[in-house]
Amino acid sequence: MTWLRNRKTLGLAALATLTLASTLASAQQYPLEIEHALGTTVLQEKPERIATVAWANHEVPLALGVVPVGFAAANFGAPNGDGLLPWVDAKLEELEVSPPALFDEGDGIDFEAVAASQPDVILAAYSGLSQADYTTLSQIAPVVAYSEGPWATDWRDMIRLNSAGMGMSDEGQALIERLDAQIADTAANHPELAGKTAMFVTHLDPTNLGRISFYTDNDARVRFFHDLGLTSPEVVKQNSAPGKFSGEISSELIDELNDVDILVTYGGQALIDQLEAHPLTSRLPVVERGAIVLLDNSPLGTAANPTPMSISWLLDDYADLLSEAAHHAE
Repeated sequence: MTWLRNRKTLGLAALATLTLASTLASAQQYPLEIEHALGTTVLQEKPERIATVAWANHEVPLALGVVPVGFAAANFGAPNGDGLLPWVDAKLEELEVSPPALFDEGDGIDFEAVAASQPDVILAAYSGLSQADYTTLSQIAPVVAYSEGPWATDWRDMIRLNSAGMGMSDEGQALIERLDAQIADTAANHPELAGKTAMFVTHLDPTNLGRISFYTDNDARVRFFHDLGLTSPEVVKQNSAPGKFSGEISSELIDELNDVDILVTYGGQALIDQLEAHPLTSRLPVVERGAIVLLDNSPLGTAANPTPMSISWLLDDYADLLSEAAHHAE
């Protein structure tokens, strides 16, 4: 592939070897090493042209006022079908710039398009990169991958890793602190959420109750519940072993959901009608009380998986929906 650019690293004696922790905790010096699950990324100087792949990584540079030379188009939740979620569109307008190259990742990473953007670094802290993906991308430019596993990076670590790869760790930490303060203020304004149990169900079909699937405490959506003062019911806690992001139970064990105060899932009124009519789900306390938050393929439904820029956009509306359900739970 003629577009691949070979970027060999210098000898170890010439490198300032930094672990991820020290990279994020101190002023960045170059050459810089960032260790992650797929290898070690070497940056010889602060990058100017920044590309991102996979979901939401572009929100870190944008939130810090830097426009990437290219990023992945949103393939769901974008109301105009233009690959831009509303908070991204608004930020580009604020910065008075046109959208850069949008990579179509419907069939995986578009390596040719990424290469055409001529990046100095590729940010992918929140991604499902395979080792092969990482190796190919690394021949285009240094790549910042995830620190633990595919799709396991929460929004805080996404900011820490990606801002480190930009040479803007201090600015990234300041962004985290601003968002934490917003979340804390929202939680304080909704004391009714404190201590309530919430469950994010990914599959609850009363016409086919072979299984009920849900996210565990390791998933970003459930961690966001905890940020707002909510807790997890026992079935979620019991299925939250390290590295496990989803769980499921058989419909025969549906009584294990009796301690769920708030249920969040995807669907519309038809789902509520089915839940209330079905002999099993109709007797669930959370269904009887109507303490259900329904999300759809909208920006709000997309933003329930929090990202660096979606948090400020969805926080009040999402907290209000959870609050309404919490009142039903009382």
